[in-house]
Amino acid sequence: VQLQASGGGLVQAGGSLRLSCAASGSRFVDDVIGWFRQAPGKEREGVAAITSDYGDASYADSVKGRFTISINNAKDTVYLQMSSLKPEDTAVYYCATVVYGDYNDELNPSEYDYWGRGTLVTVSS
Repeated sequence: VQLQASGGGLVQAGGSLRLSCAASGSRFVDDVIGWFRQAPGKEREGVAAITSDYGDASYADSVKGRFTISINNAKDTVYLQMSSLKPEDTAVYYCATVVYGDYNDELNPSEYDYWGRGTLVTVSS
């Protein structure tokens, strides 16, 4: 599977952005798709994840109530709606996928097998 993340950009604090992660070469079936981010000088961290078949979502505490992950199975695309953005949300955002059940922690980036290129989100104060 190939993943393509898009939708990043520059936004003011308090604003919103929607990221997209589109799959090609394979469908999202029996998978978990995660969004991760990496800020300069920091380790990559999990932001949100969703199961392809049931739409069960999980979130990092730092984004709960502000970010929403969703999936459009017909388009094999996962979205990350980000609202009330803060400067500390600035990072390169990546999407990745792993087979459902083949992990212990769906927000741990080391559990994921396939990664797309990142998209940069910059939140200005």
